[in-house]
Amino acid sequence: MKELIIEILAYIEDIKKVLKSIHFDLIIEITVNIIVLCLLVKLIDVFEHKLKTKVLKNKNEQIIKFIPALSRILKFIVFFIMLAAFLQNHGYSVSSLIAGFGITGLAVGFAANATIANVFGTISVLSDKSYKLGDYIQVGTIEGTVEDINLRSTKIRTLDNELTIVPNGTVAAADIVNVSRIHRRRFFETFGITYDTPDAKIERAIKIIEEIFSSDEDVYSDFIVFLDKLADSSINIKAQAYIKTKELNKFRKIKERLMLEIVRQYRQEGIDFAFPSQSIYMVNNEN
Repeated sequence: MKELIIEILAYIEDIKKVLKSIHFDLIIEITVNIIVLCLLVKLIDVFEHKLKTKVLKNKNEQIIKFIPALSRILKFIVFFIMLAAFLQNHGYSVSSLIAGFGITGLAVGFAANATIANVFGTISVLSDKSYKLGDYIQVGTIEGTVEDINLRSTKIRTLDNELTIVPNGTVAAADIVNVSRIHRRRFFETFGITYDTPDAKIERAIKIIEEIFSSDEDVYSDFIVFLDKLADSSINIKAQAYIKTKELNKFRKIKERLMLEIVRQYRQEGIDFAFPSQSIYMVNNEN
């Protein structure tokens, strides 16, 4: 019986030693940090959901696919900061770790400079709403229909049916012309008539274009036709009008119809188009 009591007491003593060796304050701190981390992750998820909802309301669907990547980056930053703070509080120096990350980040930054520029270019393009899928755009010397926008590049289908991939860093730094967003297209042409055209027919030449524009249902009423200048070999009449279409091919056909009608009526009226010419005057010097 005595030996049993001694064994029990020894067992109790062992339990006390084990309990003393357990750092309950550390367990509580870890538990609190995990809870805080979970709450912050949950807040990031809520932010992600609200951001997606706002983007959908603004009808900018392209940026949605980049939101999860942003969310993961934020979660990693939060985790890294909390881990660094925890280690620092327990006597571990994280300065060397941070310095290591800084040097590594600097090296990666130099190596991935173009990639970073493309990512920020993507953010710039999407935030400015410069264009969307299906838009017809001009970027520098490249023009065509936008087929895809991703984190690195924009894919453009040119008029020659070639698929051109343009880095978004290049796109963001270039002048972007979004042809799809024009409200109307401009007709702007010069008609040169000969210098021997009588005054009445010069006035008639201007009137013909005005009548054609005013009677055409595809031409806006704010057109202007005027005598521009006396050029080297022609009297120039300029005509400016806006056509009721955004489609390039339709605009070309309307312009063709207007030009043909102007040519037809000029010929009917006996108004001759000028062409580059020179007059040579011979002087007869008699002694």
